[in-house]
Amino acid sequence: MKGLSQYIGKQDWMGSVRMKLLAGPILILMILGMMILPLPPFMLDLLFTFNIALAIMVLMVSMFAQKPLDFAAFPAVLLFTTLLRLSLNVASTRVVLMEGHQGGDAAGKVIEAFGTFLVGGNFAVGLVVFLILVVINFMVITKGAGRIAEVGARFTLDAMPGKQMAIDADLNAGLIGEEDAKQRRAEVSQEADFYGSMDGASKFVRGDAMAGLVIMVVNVLGGLLIGMVQHDMSFADAGRTYTLLTIGDGLVAQIPALVISTAAGVTVSRVNTDQDVGQQMISQLFINPQVMILSAIVMGLLGMVPGMPNMVFLLFTGLLAGLAWYLIRQKENLLVKEEIAAEPPPVQETPEASWDDVQLVDTLGLEVGHRLIPLVDARQGGELLGRIKSVRKKFAQEVGFLPPVVHIRDNLELSPNTYVLTLKGAEIGRAEAQPGKWLAIDPGQVSGELQGTPTQDPAFGLPAVWIDSSQREHAQVYGYTVVDASTVVATHLNHLLHRHSPEMLGRQEVQKLLDKLGEDQKSLVEEVIPKAISLTVLQRILQNLLDEDVSIRDMRTILDTLAEHAGQQQDPNELTAIVRVALGRNITQQWFPGQETLHVMGLEAQLEQVLLQAMSGNGALEPGLADTLMTQAQQALERQESAGEPPVLVVQHSLRPVLSRFLRRRLRHLVVMSQAEIPDDRTLRVTTLVGGRQ
Repeated sequence: MKGLSQYIGKQDWMGSVRMKLLAGPILILMILGMMILPLPPFMLDLLFTFNIALAIMVLMVSMFAQKPLDFAAFPAVLLFTTLLRLSLNVASTRVVLMEGHQGGDAAGKVIEAFGTFLVGGNFAVGLVVFLILVVINFMVITKGAGRIAEVGARFTLDAMPGKQMAIDADLNAGLIGEEDAKQRRAEVSQEADFYGSMDGASKFVRGDAMAGLVIMVVNVLGGLLIGMVQHDMSFADAGRTYTLLTIGDGLVAQIPALVISTAAGVTVSRVNTDQDVGQQMISQLFINPQVMILSAIVMGLLGMVPGMPNMVFLLFTGLLAGLAWYLIRQKENLLVKEEIAAEPPPVQETPEASWDDVQLVDTLGLEVGHRLIPLVDARQGGELLGRIKSVRKKFAQEVGFLPPVVHIRDNLELSPNTYVLTLKGAEIGRAEAQPGKWLAIDPGQVSGELQGTPTQDPAFGLPAVWIDSSQREHAQVYGYTVVDASTVVATHLNHLLHRHSPEMLGRQEVQKLLDKLGEDQKSLVEEVIPKAISLTVLQRILQNLLDEDVSIRDMRTILDTLAEHAGQQQDPNELTAIVRVALGRNITQQWFPGQETLHVMGLEAQLEQVLLQAMSGNGALEPGLADTLMTQAQQALERQESAGEPPVLVVQHSLRPVLSRFLRRRLRHLVVMSQAEIPDDRTLRVTTLVGGRQ
């Protein structure tokens, strides 16, 4: 029985999928069939009623959608509804001209109702109403919606590069995963496709309005000729009969068309928020009691003017004044609740001090000013906690160990918008963030200027501007990388984690790495620790690697190398150099992914000989030589980066440790590699010389 129920459920699911797949083709075939095959009046009534219901449903969906992509199928729906109305016009025209001489209900009850009840059976009134509806639809709603869609499509396409850069920045900072990045890129592409489709689809509605006018003229003239020539009707009877039927037919088609056009205007003119159109209007129109009071005063003054309908004006005066009183009471009650919640607790006796009062220093800490508290408060919609978790996860995946938990607390001694990042109680980073605003970062190739508060990106020191949300799309069009305040703090944290990773790797973290490796390589771990080297020496070697931005994920290769060489050498620095050679392929891949030819910096031959002689002597550089080397290395690094090449300097193996320690004091992002670390299947090409001619 269980298998039978699963089979039946699977068949039901497959049937529903087939119905969804066939819905579009079936609808198109029905529309084409209505244009070709004659329909009875009862079928016309059903289809006209369905058309009206469909238009109302489309309007309601557009009203409750919170962003345009919630109704991404709207351009296709607009096309289908337009074709449906035109096919109904063709079918009803056929019935009106063939059966109109039999009376008002010859083309169905719906057309008769719209031709008699709605306009009182007066074809002149019906004609005027029909023309007004066409003008409203054609000149006002459709034209405005089309213009908004056109401008939206242009700005969306212009902003796509900036949005893609922002997504890539979040991905590189570890704030989002690969799946989230793919989804956000797809949304950016869908948004551009949507506005482009709406720009074209609005032309269907304008063409439909023009077709309605033509069909009306054809029906009236054709009805007069058919009624007088074929059915021997008088001019007055033929004009009255066919004109009323034509007006009814036009109204029953134009009213749904007006509703659909309104839905299109609502969809493209809304601003993306977490509220639908109705919530936006209510929350923004009826929220300020001062507005209600001033409106009531104006309405009251108009109501006292002689000759005015005083009762109506005074009625609205009372309604507005009552609404203002209600809003004021709501604010007073909210203030009373906040004061009650803020009352100080009763004074208690101070307890004796104990060991519980001793607080150890947090390894990683984040202190925020009071205006930044909403960023870390999930109840207020703060996103920073989630992004910090993503940063820690990405760091662990890239570097090879889990960083400590970030302890967050508020600090009233800080300025309101300032935050401080601490490591073991000491400050390692300080910057300002502005909640509710966006940081537009200049990557170096922007095409315009922005109005805002100039600053610097705290992570990389790039020039930036704090801007309002209204300028966000303009900044993306100009080529800025635009991120919110939470992303700024998280990116700054990610940068400092990588920079201070050696200090965060303690004995406990090293032991956890060994425990994790021991699950599969227990014999290797036991052979190295503590037989070959101590845990302290291994910690120092790993810290040396991290200090030069080398990942320690490949712990198996590190321990294999130490097992082979630790018996002859116990110095951590010498062992680090040996381990780097073993990790050479990974280090090369990190800076030259997928490249066969490596464009690097090198030492000028004479300078290299001088350095080798200095190293073979006392191992120290003379002050003059040190200053010259630092200056020339900085100039070479600038030339290398301006050419778009990685900041990698390749030197002889014996020179690498000393040059790396010396040059990276000031040139932190410089990478010094040994020739022995380059795999044999890669080709070196020196593009910039340190000490060469400028």
